[in-house]
Amino acid sequence: MSNDLRIGLVAEGPTDYEVIHAALRAVLPNPFILTQLQPESTTPILGGGWGGVAKWCYQTNLRHSGSLDDDPLLFGFHFLIIHIDVDVGNCDYKDYGANLVEIAQNNNWRSLPCVKPCPPASDTAAELMLVIQSWLGQVNAGTFTVFCLPAQASDTWLATAVLPPNHSLLKGGECDPNLESRLEQLPMKQRIKKKTRDYQKHSQTLTDRWQTVKQCCPQAVQFEQLVLDAVRQL
Repeated sequence: MSNDLRIGLVAEGPTDYEVIHAALRAVLPNPFILTQLQPESTTPILGGGWGGVAKWCYQTNLRHSGSLDDDPLLFGFHFLIIHIDVDVGNCDYKDYGANLVEIAQNNNWRSLPCVKPCPPASDTAAELMLVIQSWLGQVNAGTFTVFCLPAQASDTWLATAVLPPNHSLLKGGECDPNLESRLEQLPMKQRIKKKTRDYQKHSQTLTDRWQTVKQCCPQAVQFEQLVLDAVRQL
């Protein structure tokens, strides 16, 4: 049996997987296996995006209580990463449909939007942490759950690694909610489409330039610290 670290990932989508996987390669000294639990490619019944993450948390609450550390469905993973982009603070449950609005109301979820002035992005991230905890209901994160909240989105980490430091696209730092769409509008040679293939192409650059990402993105620093804290508890 492999001795590699086994990590479960609940994320908004497949490009987030590529960014987080690249970041983990920079942070973790030993081999690891990252398995995307949500959205699940073969039976994507919960849907993608932040609403899919919310529904995953809700489904977890329905079948389990207590710590995620003791969730039988997570047996075999050393730790779990739950990802939500900070720009979700600008969203509303109704953006994801009437079903999610009903679930939110019936389970007393914390309100969205919950955005705070930026900078710092950490203020909205802190509000979103409370929102995610309300999604989990009676379930608590435990020792081996790591929250990943890039600001304004994981695309910021990729852009910071790939683009020159003085590029105009990076001037907004962690506070630019439009960076994702602007990446797709760059000249052809720099353009990064919101597709797994494009993100895979640049993933090694993100790994290699992780220190630069951390210098520009405090939420990346927080993510690294939480990962290392979880590993130290093993």
